[in-house]
Amino acid sequence: MATVSYREATRHFPGAERPAVDRLSLEIADGEFMVLVGPSGCGKSTSLRMLAGLEEVNGGSVWIGDTDVTHLPPKDRDIAMVFQNYALYPHMTVAENMGFALKMQNVPKAEQEQRVTEAARLLGLEEFLNRKPKALSGGQRQRVAMGRAIVRQPKVFLMDEPLSNLDAKLRVSTRTQIAALQTRLGVTTVYVTHDQIEAMTMGDRVAVMKDGVLQQVDSPLALYDTPRNLFVASFIGSPAMNLIDGRVTDGGVQVGDFVVPVPREVLERAGGEQVLTIGIRPENFLLAEEGIGMDIAVVEELGADSYLYGTPTGLAPESALTAPQLVARITSRRTPQRGSHVRLGVEPEYVHLFSPTTGDRIS
Repeated sequence: MATVSYREATRHFPGAERPAVDRLSLEIADGEFMVLVGPSGCGKSTSLRMLAGLEEVNGGSVWIGDTDVTHLPPKDRDIAMVFQNYALYPHMTVAENMGFALKMQNVPKAEQEQRVTEAARLLGLEEFLNRKPKALSGGQRQRVAMGRAIVRQPKVFLMDEPLSNLDAKLRVSTRTQIAALQTRLGVTTVYVTHDQIEAMTMGDRVAVMKDGVLQQVDSPLALYDTPRNLFVASFIGSPAMNLIDGRVTDGGVQVGDFVVPVPREVLERAGGEQVLTIGIRPENFLLAEEGIGMDIAVVEELGADSYLYGTPTGLAPESALTAPQLVARITSRRTPQRGSHVRLGVEPEYVHLFSPTTGDRIS
């Protein structure tokens, strides 16, 4: 096991206008499960491939433990990678697939069999060792790919969207198994996904990337409760945080016909900006006598709770056409009807404030 360090690591593809990964600095602790997350093209997979030695590093360095691996070939980095498409040999059995890397390393046959058997027991694959990959389900193939990585006993596991080929139900169960397995093995793991729910439920810490730049790295709960900027606020959470522009006024920020209360000391940090962006999570809204007005367009009843979708009321006519959509999660059994009007109250401690100019968090 080992730590992993990106130190101002940069990857710039020839002919590209901007770097795919721009001066990434990230410290990953020994035994930590780190998830890289972001939209397509944000640089997360490129960052993983730089660590694996599959992409050139144009600037900065990448370290595993006390070793600078920036220019080492992949075979000398003591890492094991699990790919999106499993990459299993179709003509080999499960046992042969799992033990192939050990065979190439001239590990004694008895030790090969011991490691494969232990990994199979860990992953629940004992009864499938003599089958070919074509006789396995997608989830079983993914576990074989995991087993192939485990038997190598590497310093670092690298996983590049390993669940994206599975159906929704299988993804949920498999991500739980991977997280539990990583905890049991204690191996430093770097996991790439575009699915923020996957990131939030699996990682010890989550690194959010956009356009090749690291936006924020923190625990899942800290990302959710204190996003550093508008991008992180909108990306983390499902449904996403409500982000509404409002005008600064006495005592708060006016949204439509309601002034959302904001402490004076927070407003003073805005540096004189007259328009600020209010952020409120859907679950922090409450049906109330006073609050942001909402005309309900759609109601989704999900049993335990309901989601209300609509637009703020009281906006100026010129703003009404571009009004943001509001989403509120309501736990009441007496759900408002589509087409009705409600007021949504919110406690001040759940109000996030951002600068629309810089995108940075103020509150």
